[in-house]
Amino acid sequence: MSIKDFTFNERSLLFAKLAQIAYLKPEDATKQVKKLGFTTVEFYNIDGAQAYRFMNKHDLVIACRGTEPTEYNDIKADANALPVIAETVSRVHRGFKQEVDELWPLVLEDLKRKANDKKEIWFCGHSLGAAMATIMASRCHLYPDVEPVQELYTFGSPRVGWPEYVKSLGVTHHRWVNNNDIVTRVPLWLMGYRHHGTEHYLNAYGLKRNPTGWQRVKDRFRGMWMGIKKGTIDNFSDHSMVEYVKHISKL
Repeated sequence: MSIKDFTFNERSLLFAKLAQIAYLKPEDATKQVKKLGFTTVEFYNIDGAQAYRFMNKHDLVIACRGTEPTEYNDIKADANALPVIAETVSRVHRGFKQEVDELWPLVLEDLKRKANDKKEIWFCGHSLGAAMATIMASRCHLYPDVEPVQELYTFGSPRVGWPEYVKSLGVTHHRWVNNNDIVTRVPLWLMGYRHHGTEHYLNAYGLKRNPTGWQRVKDRFRGMWMGIKKGTIDNFSDHSMVEYVKHISKL
């Protein structure tokens, strides 16, 4: 059964799980994705930039690994928010682009038709991995020997580039945001950065909603208060991939 035969919620949950699995060591990731129907696993790791290729008879998924607090390379990439000229138009986050540039030659070789036997291509990621997946997915249409990307799913994604860059990406992007997730608010709007894709917002109760501006403000305060009562800081706990999987699994 191909991923495109899943419902939207089923696909969202699958990619949330894959984005979470991307944080595991290769041997553990392999065990987990086999339970989800994937038969082949490839781990890309160059100078701390990391991603997985999960593949089966029908599909090829690139799942980019997000920020790991113990990895200096990840912290440096997140902090390096200087906008630089993109391959296409306008400007993109320098640190995110550099992470992608490290892995792109390896990933590109695996995406080409001759290598992947014309499988359907998907991308996903969480946090830094979400930004990397967005940039990678957007590059695919530049190569005539790469199959069109089916969809991109991100969780807790930061803003990736300036308005003209974001408009040029040309990929169907489902961007999940969990209530007060602080990473979804950086880099700052005032620096010129914008989000890409269709937002899917999870409110303070973990329900998918489409709130107005004022409704969102109230919901964020509600989430902060609920976090205080639990002894947590909602802005950070809402960024956890565990929380995304938990909420999406209930939809």
